[in-house]
Amino acid sequence: MTESETLRDRRAFEESLGYSFKRQDLLDEALTHSSYANETGAAPCNERLEYLGDAVLELCVSEILFKEHPGYSEGELTMARTSVVSEPPLASLALEMGVPPLLRIGKGLERQGGRGNPSILADAMEAALGAVFLDGGYEAAHKVVRGLVAASGGNTRDNRDNAKSRLQERVQAELELLPVYRTIGRSGPDHAASFEVEVSLPDGKILATGKGPSIKAAGFAAAESALAALGDIEAKE
Repeated sequence: MTESETLRDRRAFEESLGYSFKRQDLLDEALTHSSYANETGAAPCNERLEYLGDAVLELCVSEILFKEHPGYSEGELTMARTSVVSEPPLASLALEMGVPPLLRIGKGLERQGGRGNPSILADAMEAALGAVFLDGGYEAAHKVVRGLVAASGGNTRDNRDNAKSRLQERVQAELELLPVYRTIGRSGPDHAASFEVEVSLPDGKILATGKGPSIKAAGFAAAESALAALGDIEAKE
């Protein structure tokens, strides 16, 4: 990936996250896996930021749910928190927000499909939240987490009707891989922007592209196109 493509993808990730980093080195660290740090010795890995981000995420989600659902019992609050503060939803969000191409991982892990590893993706999301907390403070982190809660809620209410969820389930079941989303284009003014998102396999095989008024909408369109294309392939077979 070229330097301009990397910069574009980082900006797209920040836009999806709803936060622009003042210290880009913190974002670098959040996206650096220990395998890369061990191989190169050039950068700290994201494990410390992951530790911090895990605590920030749990506190922010707990506060949001506590205030927004006064009728929930302790058990209901715990279940709702788990829908955000656990590996599957965090990994899914990382895929949707274009994290895989941005990860800095070791060559061996790269060959093993590490960019699509749910654990690695979830850890990177937590590390990114830790980086937001250090860069902008609690209020900035709280705002980002609120957006993630909303996104996870939309994804967990009805997985059967969610194109991204259906595509992920299918690719996992048939190929034991996770689809990767990447923002490849943006056009138009800020008030009427149009985005283009590409969905592919970790090995680089492109499944489909989609366009929409937001990165999220474009991702759904890409997933729907990929599902349609896979259906066509089955029909021909």
